[in-house]
Amino acid sequence: MAKTSIRAAVRDAKRAEARALKDLHTGTQLNGVETFDSFVNFAHKLGVGADNALTSGTYGFNPVTRNRLGLEWIHRGSWLGGVAVDCVADDMTRAGVEFLCEMDPSDQEVIETEAATLGVWDALNDTVKWSRLYGGAICVMLIDGQDMKTPLKLDAIKPDQFKGLVALDRWMVEPTLEDLVTEFGPHLGLPRFYKVQANAPSLRGQTIHYSRLACRLVGVKLPYQQAMTENLWGISVLERLYDRMIAFDSASTGAAQLVFKSHLRTLKIPGMREIVAAGGRPLEGLLAYTEMMRRFQGIEGMTLIDGDDEFDVQSTSAFSGVDSVITQLGQQVSGALQVPMTRLFGQAPDGFSGDDKSGMRNYGDSIQQQQRSNLGGVKTVYQLIAVSKAIKLPDNFGLDFASILRLDDKDKAEVAGKVTEAVVKAHDAGLITQQVGMKELRQSSRTTGVFTNISAEDIEAADEEVAPPMSELDTQLTLLEAGNKLGGNDDGQEPDDKPVGGGQKRRALLPD
Repeated sequence: MAKTSIRAAVRDAKRAEARALKDLHTGTQLNGVETFDSFVNFAHKLGVGADNALTSGTYGFNPVTRNRLGLEWIHRGSWLGGVAVDCVADDMTRAGVEFLCEMDPSDQEVIETEAATLGVWDALNDTVKWSRLYGGAICVMLIDGQDMKTPLKLDAIKPDQFKGLVALDRWMVEPTLEDLVTEFGPHLGLPRFYKVQANAPSLRGQTIHYSRLACRLVGVKLPYQQAMTENLWGISVLERLYDRMIAFDSASTGAAQLVFKSHLRTLKIPGMREIVAAGGRPLEGLLAYTEMMRRFQGIEGMTLIDGDDEFDVQSTSAFSGVDSVITQLGQQVSGALQVPMTRLFGQAPDGFSGDDKSGMRNYGDSIQQQQRSNLGGVKTVYQLIAVSKAIKLPDNFGLDFASILRLDDKDKAEVAGKVTEAVVKAHDAGLITQQVGMKELRQSSRTTGVFTNISAEDIEAADEEVAPPMSELDTQLTLLEAGNKLGGNDDGQEPDDKPVGGGQKRRALLPD
């Protein structure tokens, strides 16, 4: 069987796409057979294929992604297009990460400071933005003194060798479609190398190995056959949104023009056509006449006209329905982007009072899912920073993305109270140790900001044994006190080991 290169497959896929587009416009049927797989009523012309307006509806091919200049004009000239590209990127990179391991707080501060100094999150933000705008972008890790063409090895990094990240969009790099990754893993089937073009801001002419990418994003992911037509990239988020954006901007502009024409004044002048056609002094006199009328019109002014002229005023304030149309179109844009109107337009959606908390919660979960799927290379970046700053990371080093949803002080206090109550009850019931309880409280501090001062030393010094449930303990103490009285211990002296209250150990009072 003859081998087919990926470039040949891309060429064949584009040809098949062109043929399908031609068949779509010419009305060619599938395999020459007209098929019906839905409800059809020919007598009443209902359903697809029943000679009605619905039958004429179809979906065309509008590859907006391939028009780079057009996308840039949208991003520059349309506030809606700019927000559609930027808001998700800003939310994916504005909250940072949380460390999921035991580390010296000073080491964490050094790593976070270095990440800010090197502009790590700014470069990641650019990568997400340009991938959403163009349909693809890569973020390259810059390591001084190493050949970009070789695979990345963390153990070969020397102090102060990591210099940050740089974002390159799909039009700045050429993937090697003839050399794909064959090793099993998340990069299987993707280009092994990326050749930087002359229009890139840096690394021009260099070849970059895929392991040196902090992330590779494709905007909207495509099925493989369609991805081949885009050189294994995706498409811009604006391609699916294009018709909804046109509708929204058209409605908004039309509403503005409607306001301009809501007050019309008409002056009927006999022989005006001849005056305009003649020009000269008669036309100058007419213009001076109307200018004087315009200047003196007002609430306290007076309109002066010739006896043969007629003056008419038409004003309207009937704009009912316009706001509903614009709102509905805005909701369609919001749904197409999967971004709540609270975030996209800065206002609550129609029918809701106050903030759309449920929508924002779902949006926050969606952002975190996209972060974990697309920005997993952040862990490698932080490892590079640690190695470059000579910081030894623990074996269980891990990161997670901080939530973009922040609780207010009231909600934090409420959550902290409930967590504390649950931990105390579990400890008093003998279900967890003091160490486990303190770990739970410190873990909750990431959300509530309470118990942040619990240190690793405090946890190690805590009790590791599970105490008996309080009800059983109280029963045994009662029996012990009764036994002491029966044994003749009536001198009023209390035992040396006094019982302690709360959830502390009380086993010293129990018999062996």
